[in-house]
Amino acid sequence: MTLQVTRCGIHAFHEVLGIDTDKIRFFWVLKSDLADARQTAYRVEVSTARSFDTLCWDSRKVEGNKQRNVLCAPDSGFQSATFHYWRVTVWDQDGDTSQSATNEFFTAYPRSSGLLPPYSMNQTYMPHTSLIFRTWFEDEANRWKGVWIGDNGDKPIYVRKALHLDRRPSRAIVFASGLGHFNFVCNGDPSAANGHKLDPGWTNYHRTVQFTAYDISSVLRQGENVLGAHVGNGFYAGDQGDDRFFWPCYEDNTYVRYGNELCFFAELHLFYEDGDREIITTGPDWRIRKSATTLANIYSSETKDLRAYPHGWDGSGFHEDEQWKNATPVTGPRGKLRYQNQPPVILHETYKPKTQKTLEPGVVAFDFGQNMTTMIKIQVQGPAGSDVIVRFSETIGDDGKVLMPDPLFKAFETDVFCKFTLAGTGIETWEPEFCFTAARYIQIEGVALSSSESNKFPTIISLESRHISSAARRLGTMTTDKEDCNALLNMCYWSFVSNLFSYHTDCPQIEKFGWLEVTHLLAPATQYIRDMEALYSKILSDIVDAQESNGLVPTMAPEIRYMCGPLHDTITWGGAIALLPEILRFYYGSTHVYEKLFDPCVRYMEYMSTQERDGGLIEHGLGDWGRDIAFGNNQANIETAIYYRCLRNIQSMASELGKVEQEERFKAWADRIYEVYNKHLLVADKTKHPYAFYTSRDTPGVQDRNMVAQAFALQFSLVPTEHIADVQHAFLADCANAGHRIQAGEIGLKYLWNTLADVDRPDIVLAMARQEEHPSYMRFLRRGETTLNEFWQDACRSKCHDMLGTIYEWFYEAVLGVKCETEAYRTWTVKPPLKSEFGRVKGDVECPYGKIEVEYVREESGLARMQVTVPTSTVGYLVLPRAESEVDVTRQQKKQSTVVEKGKRIALKPGRYDLLLRP
Repeated sequence: MTLQVTRCGIHAFHEVLGIDTDKIRFFWVLKSDLADARQTAYRVEVSTARSFDTLCWDSRKVEGNKQRNVLCAPDSGFQSATFHYWRVTVWDQDGDTSQSATNEFFTAYPRSSGLLPPYSMNQTYMPHTSLIFRTWFEDEANRWKGVWIGDNGDKPIYVRKALHLDRRPSRAIVFASGLGHFNFVCNGDPSAANGHKLDPGWTNYHRTVQFTAYDISSVLRQGENVLGAHVGNGFYAGDQGDDRFFWPCYEDNTYVRYGNELCFFAELHLFYEDGDREIITTGPDWRIRKSATTLANIYSSETKDLRAYPHGWDGSGFHEDEQWKNATPVTGPRGKLRYQNQPPVILHETYKPKTQKTLEPGVVAFDFGQNMTTMIKIQVQGPAGSDVIVRFSETIGDDGKVLMPDPLFKAFETDVFCKFTLAGTGIETWEPEFCFTAARYIQIEGVALSSSESNKFPTIISLESRHISSAARRLGTMTTDKEDCNALLNMCYWSFVSNLFSYHTDCPQIEKFGWLEVTHLLAPATQYIRDMEALYSKILSDIVDAQESNGLVPTMAPEIRYMCGPLHDTITWGGAIALLPEILRFYYGSTHVYEKLFDPCVRYMEYMSTQERDGGLIEHGLGDWGRDIAFGNNQANIETAIYYRCLRNIQSMASELGKVEQEERFKAWADRIYEVYNKHLLVADKTKHPYAFYTSRDTPGVQDRNMVAQAFALQFSLVPTEHIADVQHAFLADCANAGHRIQAGEIGLKYLWNTLADVDRPDIVLAMARQEEHPSYMRFLRRGETTLNEFWQDACRSKCHDMLGTIYEWFYEAVLGVKCETEAYRTWTVKPPLKSEFGRVKGDVECPYGKIEVEYVREESGLARMQVTVPTSTVGYLVLPRAESEVDVTRQQKKQSTVVEKGKRIALKPGRYDLLLRP
């Protein structure tokens, strides 16, 4: 057996306990010690029996090396609420077979929408349902059976159901959802929620409501059990209370809500060894009471009275007092239930304070040394009724207290805080349950560091900052021999992971909104950090939900606050609808979203066609947002280029889907925009400069030449072949004229780095990064920042923005040298940083086919050594500068031998290599 199946999965699903579609796509990863090992055929089998005695789908033997994007669509769909098992058998080059372990997924109700009415109408409690909803009840096996319950209020609630089981089930799966967010509980066991926080994901609850699935097979027991949830507000029913900040407000200070009643829904599916099964659902027999948490504000403001907490409520043997009432069936949200396919939000690293200091009696400040998204955990001891206030900040003032540098957002100093009241029972623990923020500094008020400091305040026993982020798999690491670059890499990393939740925000502290430009701008950088396929797939669903009737895609999704003008309608943001599908294909080898996204993409382009100027230019958006904060330059260059790329992507989607007429339509459309772009923006007469260049239209009648205009034309394949060298010359000339200072906002920045990588000028990149004054990454570091600021400013309102982090892509592509070449890294390149100042670089990337590892060391002799690991099923190409370049290639194996290869492009088959470069 030369091939081993090491990992299997389903595209776009991080967890697989509630699959609610009749079409899924499989993938698997192979490994072999042999350089020439390859898959020549595969067979995938799917069954509802672990024995595979009968199959519900069978690919049969398929010739070829395909390991990703394998479509499985049974003729009659998948059975609802049923365990399914699948395995793959692969054939190698010698005809030998290897079989994967058995993989499992559990379905929900794939056909519960369509003609069936919205579940939230609570048909069970309407007396005329037998007639009006006849079709609903006729399809018992494929419909949701529980109901939304609540107490008709908008304050946090506890929901519980005590149940007696005569025997222990062999498997137990829970489907649940609670809005805005809920914490699932079972028998007081913290493992029941599988580590999830802030379930379900944020969506447009008028269109889509996500449910989550939990496997509680090991938690349930014979006898008494308790199932329940703690439900808070989130964005669904935002609550600013009497004294807190809540961002999505109108001018009259009323705030946006999707619903006015917190609600919860659950189905418990029990399976027994003898084949019996049982379903327990939410209904009026569940019990409910108000929470000890009286305010649950997503903007890091909670209020909790520990004296009112009903200890033991989530376990058996608990005595319900008069505060517990029967639950009320409620209308619930308008949106349809959809499985939470993206990775859950979970806790990651835990940090202890680096420093702690009493600022004044009763006020203590902590510095954790790292800015990050956090859910803190604090232990305090003090008398009953003592109030403790917690404030969070990314900046502190000269007095050591929390500070918001932007005077327009001073509310983050005064109106964003958590408060809890002690019960006086000894050492008490508090942690937020429904909110998070970005913070490096924590200020605790109403406490002392030790009991000896004051007898008037409770004592802090311990404080932890717990990083919270998406559970998406960590994929890459990288270090160099330049400490400032390592610090910059670390700064980018923390900025990225602190903005990944059930959506990709650009700011977890101030706004928390799902701005769309970061999704596509940062995708090539983020794919070196985390597996983003499932999250981007969910974001695309958010975008479809947000699309307006005229086809416009707004700048954020979900869209909770309506913006106006270009803050609402900008293709650099809305274009994510057509850019992300191609990103998923290129980096993850999956086209699973094409069918769903094609028509919305077409509608958006048809809308954009109504905004064309001068025959095809788009220039009504935000331009290069972030340059001089919001300068809005290069609109025609940037927005028309994005328009062009969207059209080409839809052309490709049409080809994949077999839509021949649409493919021709979008090809002609894109060709037209190409001609218009060059007609209006390309200056090729060589009168102003002795080379062709691109001008902006920022000043009518004036031909300028800036680095962003050249970079966009080059990176979007808009430059006629005969002018490429000229435009590269123009680009470098403008970089030199600028004194190698960044002249780009967040939009142009990515393409600035991409172009500098193409022309192999790492010296310019590092000179730009290291400037003494802004724009400068290293200025952030010199000022002690540990995450990226929102703008090129010292005193910035937000210091955990990721939108300036596209230089991270350059580090992996041009310094570590690893770059995807064909779909999902089937072929990839590794280009050693020979022209750079780096003497040592080491890193790895877990690509879709396995782990790529690279280590580069420059020797004093001028030669360089490398170690490179090439995963099975891929080919890596070593890229060297000259046709005369030589490399000694030694593949690590039992019988090692060294061969000398020569040229600009050296193929490396799967395996681990020692390389000696004579470039």
